[in-house]
Amino acid sequence: MKDNISFSQFIKNEKEKVLEANLYLYSAGLAPLTWGNVSERSCFDGKTYIFIKPSGVAYETMAVDDIVVVDEDGNTLESRLKPSTDLPTHLVIYKAFPSVMGVCHAHPEFLVAWAQAKKDIPNYGTTHSDFALSSIKCTRDLSKEEIDSDYEKNTGLALLESAKEEIPGINVSSHGPFSWGKSGIDAVKNMITMEKIAKMALLTTLLSPNVKPISDTDLAKKHYLRKHGKSAYYGQ
Repeated sequence: MKDNISFSQFIKNEKEKVLEANLYLYSAGLAPLTWGNVSERSCFDGKTYIFIKPSGVAYETMAVDDIVVVDEDGNTLESRLKPSTDLPTHLVIYKAFPSVMGVCHAHPEFLVAWAQAKKDIPNYGTTHSDFALSSIKCTRDLSKEEIDSDYEKNTGLALLESAKEEIPGINVSSHGPFSWGKSGIDAVKNMITMEKIAKMALLTTLLSPNVKPISDTDLAKKHYLRKHGKSAYYGQ
């Protein structure tokens, strides 16, 4: 058992957490209409379960019981609704990154703008450096064959070609971002951070088209290392 609770209570608790994460994404303005989804991975009695937003359900009306429960292979275990169509992409991320416990996908405007431009987001300053030293990558385009067969899974596989577990987010070319973290809420926070970085980077290039990234500078490294790694000292 998990914390000496029943399986039914475990399911209820996890559904509540995932509903909260999805509503957080919506309230942050990153997923208007039904444009996004958050999932979370959790274990009970040695078995792994994935909890995810149902496909096409409006955030305003979504309830705890609407959250879909699947196994590691994506088989629906407990729901009256279909899981998000992006579930196969989530599953690829979970299988590749053992420490990831939450995944988020959305279509926020500045990140999507960079995705549609098919460009990485360079690290221009310390705000970006607090998140990652390197650029936020944009994936390659999918081939016709990849689109026509297992599109969502192939999206995840293309994502993994550039993604790193320690940089918790990436842009999918012509599509939009995925982020991940230690929980669903954490994945949403990373999405919020990425969207702010995307906006700042766009404004920076408009003001100074020839600006150079600061990725390899001492200042960038200082900001990254004070929040990440064994010598981090940011926070309480």
